Formats: sequence, structure tokens, C-alpha cells
Amino acid sequence: MNELLTAVRESRAHDVPDLLAGMDRAERRAALAELKAIRKQLRNWSWDKQDKVRKALLVAGAGCHTGAAACAAWIGSRDLADWGRSPFPLVLAVLSDRDPEWLGDVAHRLAARPATAETTYELISGLVKKAQCPVPTAEGFVRGWAEAISTAQWHRHRTRPLIETLRSDPFASTLLPRIFEVTELPSPMLWPDDASDPYGWTATLAALPEEGLLERPALVEACVTRLLRGGKLNELRFFLGLLRKLELTEQEETERVADWTGMAADGVSTVAGHAQGVLARLDGRGELSVRSLADISASVLFRTEKKLVRSQLVLLGKALRRDPSAVDELLPVVTGAFEHEDIDIQERALKLVARYLPAAGAPVREELALSAALLGPAHRTMVAEVFGGPAAGRSGTQDYEELLPPVPVPQPLDPAPATLPELVEEVVALVRSATPDVTAFERALDGLVRHAHSDRSALTDALRDALAGEWWVDGEPPSQSERHLRSATDIKVVVATLLGRVSARAVKEERESWTGTGTCVHAALNGILKARLWEAADAVLTGGTPFLLAVPTWHTGSLDPAVLVERLRTCRRLGSRPGEADFAQALLRVRRGDQPGAAEAAALLGTPEGDRLAAWLRADEPLARVYRFDLDKKVRQGQTVVRSSRALMASRERPFIEEEFPRSFHWLGRPQVPAHSHCYHWDDRPDQWAATLPEDAETLAAWLLPHIATGVVEEIRDTLRPLLLLAEHEAPAGEAVRLMVAYGLGARHPEDRLLAVDALLILAARQQLDAALLGEQLATLLGSGLIKPNRLADSARTAAATGAYRTVLSALTGALPGLLAQEKAPRGLSDLLSVAAECVEHCGAVGGGEPIPGLAEAAGRGGSSQLVRQAVRLNAAWEQGSGRA
Repeated sequence: MNELLTAVRESRAHDVPDLLAGMDRAERRAALAELKAIRKQLRNWSWDKQDKVRKALLVAGAGCHTGAAACAAWIGSRDLADWGRSPFPLVLAVLSDRDPEWLGDVAHRLAARPATAETTYELISGLVKKAQCPVPTAEGFVRGWAEAISTAQWHRHRTRPLIETLRSDPFASTLLPRIFEVTELPSPMLWPDDASDPYGWTATLAALPEEGLLERPALVEACVTRLLRGGKLNELRFFLGLLRKLELTEQEETERVADWTGMAADGVSTVAGHAQGVLARLDGRGELSVRSLADISASVLFRTEKKLVRSQLVLLGKALRRDPSAVDELLPVVTGAFEHEDIDIQERALKLVARYLPAAGAPVREELALSAALLGPAHRTMVAEVFGGPAAGRSGTQDYEELLPPVPVPQPLDPAPATLPELVEEVVALVRSATPDVTAFERALDGLVRHAHSDRSALTDALRDALAGEWWVDGEPPSQSERHLRSATDIKVVVATLLGRVSARAVKEERESWTGTGTCVHAALNGILKARLWEAADAVLTGGTPFLLAVPTWHTGSLDPAVLVERLRTCRRLGSRPGEADFAQALLRVRRGDQPGAAEAAALLGTPEGDRLAAWLRADEPLARVYRFDLDKKVRQGQTVVRSSRALMASRERPFIEEEFPRSFHWLGRPQVPAHSHCYHWDDRPDQWAATLPEDAETLAAWLLPHIATGVVEEIRDTLRPLLLLAEHEAPAGEAVRLMVAYGLGARHPEDRLLAVDALLILAARQQLDAALLGEQLATLLGSGLIKPNRLADSARTAAATGAYRTVLSALTGALPGLLAQEKAPRGLSDLLSVAAECVEHCGAVGGGEPIPGLAEAAGRGGSSQLVRQAVRLNAAWEQGSGRA
């Protein structure tokens, strides 16, 4: 036994099988107890030492277990997983003398473990072959099998068609049907391949019926079921390609009318398009009843995709030409397209109704007239012509009322948890949260300082029990935990200090060494947070600080000046001196502007902090004044010449920051010229950054603009989260915030554009949006190619659909002239003209009704292109809305 344990500690995994062969059952049981002790010790060792030992430990433990369940649990444990060369041949060797039934039991238990079944496929398959037991069909094992098949193909350099590999594979007949049932397909099956490639999965699966490995009806049913079920786009694309490769017969298509109907109604665009094509063929062969076609069309016309809706209108037109008697049943369905956002779709549907309206009965005509009355102003003339008189439509633009969201109201922040159990619960939740809430963080940080001041011992004991098992609490030696925590910027810094995982010496060093300097605003703001954390860590060690000053009053991060004055008064009464970083953060958060009472009360405190607060409130100036940084402007910054190719903002120097604030805050007072250097803070916490400067939204927006601009121009996802936070703040928003909105409206990803739309509407509701100036900024970005017209059009349409037509139109009228003046119309200009025309039709002309430069010329070009049609529409609506018609 001692030799085995020595081999494990020395990482000699290949010696383990021979050493186990000479041990009886009792010796193995005794060795297992020692191996478990080594496994427990392993958690406290360094990563490199763990890597060396865990392979030998895994093999030895598997050979010493006598129970199938315990053996499977040992082999499948995550902490023994080896990312290097697989130890599974050695595991098979140490289990080779076991009973086949026992081996089969272990195999099936491993296959049933979702977390490890795929990664242990090699071992499971070896156990199954040794035991001659039924093949496991668990999902992870199925994926592992497919991965192994694909990997073998790759290593053979595709010299053998995949179907030949499956013919000789002992598991194929059992596992192939399960491929269509797993939640996620194995990744090799989703690699791009030609449907006719004999080495790819698509052609191979399509050939299974000919090989007798899977019956054709079952294969067709599996494909159709997956397409109906929905899922990830790449998986649906795979099953759709396989279905097309199968080339269904007319009978197979006819048998599945309900399936095609479901796909056309609810499937993703590619799947719906395929189903629509099948249904069109069925209709052409006379295999669709009028009622079925009407039901299908009602679902498809409700979709947003223009291509699908247009195709369905064409299909309905063919059916009506073929069978005019179906007009009463089919024509009412056409009105579903009246609700489509695209005006051309609406026009197509109206023309189809007009063509067959004479053949409709009186009740249907009345129903159609009521539906047509809901069409927008652009169709009123045509509706009147079709139905023989003025259609009942929306009221004129003189009755228009702009609809904007309610102004966000700051929510009061709850005080720090009063009882120890409440505090511990919140701290544990914060520690284990992937995206901790900034208000919860502030409350918990204040709570730790308060409870450490009143009863540090009880707080420490409660936290140690609640956080047992965390790697930085008892998973590593204190020296290693301390090294990792020195770079942390979350509440673990303070908690670990309380628990003795960070030494007093380290706390002192971090407080003295951190300067908060950095190459970007994110590093500077994170530096402020880090300074506050280490100051709080020092406070919980000494217990001399009763509470924190900088805890916000509202969820935005802002602090009521009267509350701060009262906190300072309490500090004076208790004889407590506030921490430098804590007080500096409180100043940055305190609400300024028309606060004479609070300034006077602060001055009467007679303390240095009270005097500084009074002067800060009376000055009522932004943290840093910002100004426009012109495109292509060169500025010398130190020894470097900075050149901007984007519309950005810069900020001027505030010397008093370096004079009066701690070193971690000095970056904020230096002149900032925007640069395009990348940083690594894309996924950091924007809510924390916004809460650091809640009263200086404009300054923070100017500093974050390079980050936002880079995200938009380089099409990086999820970089606009700070925008909505800044828009919701009550601090004044100016050119920098508007420019951030302008970039966001042209973002690549829809979810980012939605954030910009929300910010636009909130700023408009707060009366902080100068839409005309926003239009000028949009024109600058569009003219420089920094954003694309089609993306801006999508954002504008979304914002207008909420009822903010005048706001959107005011911005677009500033952006359109530059685009109309370009010799070659940019892609997406027709979409922008369409949105602008819809806005005018609802709210009338804006800006005094002065003509939009270049619009009349675009409308007079002639032709039937979308650009000309939308220009004509906008021009006509503008003239009518401005009283020039």
C-alpha cells in the first residue's frame, strides 16, 4: 500500500496498475482511505502540483473502489478531471479483472452523469465492450460517440466515407436514432459541409435508409419534429439541409400539411420559407382546401419578415385567380397584412383587396372597409378610391399627441441590514453573484463596517460558517488567496480581511500603494472602487469606523446633501474621522445645484469635511467641463500626437482634484483627450462606474465615448450598457450623452440598439434631448461612415412605434440632408425616408415646415425604386403637413 501511495504522490500513474495487481481487497480498502485523504489535501496544493498528481490519484482510486456507484462517482468527479492526456486506458487496465456485470453497471452510471458523460466517452465505450452489455443511450454518451466518430474521420484525413465508418461501428444502430433526440447536437455535426459530401454528416444521414441503419419514415419524422420544436439556428439549418437532401415525395409532403403549417407560422425565417414553398406546391396540386389556405395565410401574414409576407400575398392572389368563388373566405385574411410595418406590404395587400373586392359579398365588403380604415395616412386616398368614399381613418395631425415614457423616479436605497443574519445573507448573495447589484453592494459594504464596529467577532464567525467551501476562504493557503485578492475589485476584499485571509500588512500596503492611475476611464473608476474597498478593509480590522459616508440615498448612486451633512454631524459627535476615499466618493455622489440650506448646515459643522462639503455645494460646477473633439484633429498629448477619426469629446483640467482629493481620484482632474487604444474592460460593471459619478453624467459620457464608439464601429456586442444608466440619472445630459445615443442608434446588434432607443425616449421625457442637435450628430456619424443608415432606420422605426413620432422626425430631419446630397445613395436611405414619412403622416412637419434640403430633388428623379417612392411619399406628406400642399 505504501508503494501505491508513494507512486500517487510522485505522479507515477503508469506504475499504478502493476502495484494494484498485487493488492487484495482489504489492502485496497485501506489504501482508498489514504487516497481520499490525499484528494482532500490536493485542494490546498498549487495548481501545477495538482495537475501532476490527479491522474495517478484518479487511476488508483478507481482500482481501489469495490462498489460500482462509488467507483463511477470517483471517476466522474470534476476535481480529478485531467485536461492533459487521457488516463482512461490506465483505468481500464486496473478494472480489467472485474465482473462484466459490475463493469456494465459502472459504464451506465458514468453515461448517466450529464456533466461528464461526454468527456468520459472513451472509458465508457471501453467498459461497454469489455462487459458486452447494452449500449448506454444517455445524451452525453450520444454526443461523445458522435464526437469520437468525427474525430476519427478527421485523423484519417477523410480517406473513408463516413457511411463506411458507421457500417462497422458496433454502436451505430443503437445511437443513430438518438442523434435526433438529444437536446443539443454534437458540435462536429454542425461544421459547414456540402450536402453531397460523402464525408459529411448531412449526406451520410440521408443515406441511412439505403444502408438499412434507419428507416426513411423515422428519419423524415425526426427531421420534421426537430424543425417544429425550434432551437438554435445552426441546428435548425442542419436539419433543414438534411430534410432537403431527402427530397420528399409528393405523398410525404401531403401527409404533413399540419407540420408545414406550424413551421410557416412559428418557425425561424429559413424554416418558414421552406414550409411556405412546400405549401405552395401543395396548393398548386390542389391538395390544400380553401379553409386550410386561409388558416395558413392568417398566421404567415402576421409575421414581420417582408419576403414571407410578400410570397403569401402572391400565393393568395394565385388562389383567387384560380377560384374566384373563394373570395369571401380568402379576402378577409389579406387584411392581416394591413398591420405590417412596411408600407409597401400594406399597399400590396390593399391592391389585392381592390382587385377582388367587386366579387365579395356585402358583409365581407363592410369588414374589409373597417380594416382598411386602420391604415395610415399614406393610404387614405387609395382607401377612399377602393371603397367609394372617404374611409374612416385616424384623425388629422392637428390632434397629434406625442407619447413618451414616464420619467424614471429615483428609488430610495434601503439602509444597511440591521441584523447579523440579514447582513450575512446579503454578503453571501453578493459573493456568489455573477453580476452583483451596485445598490446591494453599497448596503452590504456599509453593513460590514457597521457590524465590525459593534461586534467584529460575531460577524467573523457568521461569515466563516456561511462561506465555507469558497476557494478563497478555505480552498487555498492564505498566501495564495491574498495574492489573488490584491487585484480584486469586489466585496471579497473586505470579507477576506475579516476572515484573516488577507493580512494587516497587505491591507496597509494596498492602501498606500494604489494611485488609481490608468490608461482609460475604466481603470480610473475601478481604482476609486479599489481604494474604497481597501479603506473599508482597514476599517473592519480596526473597528473604529461606525459607518460609511458614501452610501447612496437613491438607486442611481446619488446622495442627498442633507443626509451627508447629518452623517458628518454624527461623526463629529462620535469623534470619528471619515476615511479619505469614502469622503471623496461622497462628494462625487452628493446632489449639487440649488442646495443653499445644505451648504450652510455643512459650514456650521466646524470640521474640515464640513467646510469642504459646503464649498463643493456652493461651487456647483461639473467635475470636468467637456468640449467637442473635432474629427481628424491632431492634439499633442505629452510626447504623443493623438489623432481622432471619430466624433468624440474631451475634457478640461480641474487642478483642485489633485490638490484636495486622494491619489486614487487624481485621474478625474487631469485633461482627457480621447484615444482609440483598446482596453480590457468590455465586460466590467457599468452600473458601478455610473454610480461613481451619478451627478456628472455628461463628464462620464465624454470619458466613456471612445469605448462606446469602438464598440459600435467594430461591431462589438454589449458595450452600450452605461448609456441607459446615464440617461436615467437626474444629472443634466448634454452633447456627450447625445453623441453616445447617436452612436448607439447605429449599433450592429439589435439589443444594443434597443438600449439606445430607450435612452433616447427617456432623455426626451426628461426634456434633456435636443433632437435637432442629435440630428446634426447623426449626420456627422453617417457622413463619416461610423454608423449605417439601415441600422439607424431600424432604431428610428422602433422609437417611432412607441408614439414618439415628433421626436424621431426632429432627429431625422437633421440627418437626411447629408445623405440625400451624396452622389450615390447609401444603402438604407430609403428605409430612413420611409420612417420619416410615417412620422410626418402622424405628427405633421417639424421645424417650421421648412423643406428638407435635397428631398424634392430625390423625389423628382423618376423611376420606381424604393428610394424615389419613399422620397415622393415623404415630400408629399411634408408639404401637406406644413400647409404647402
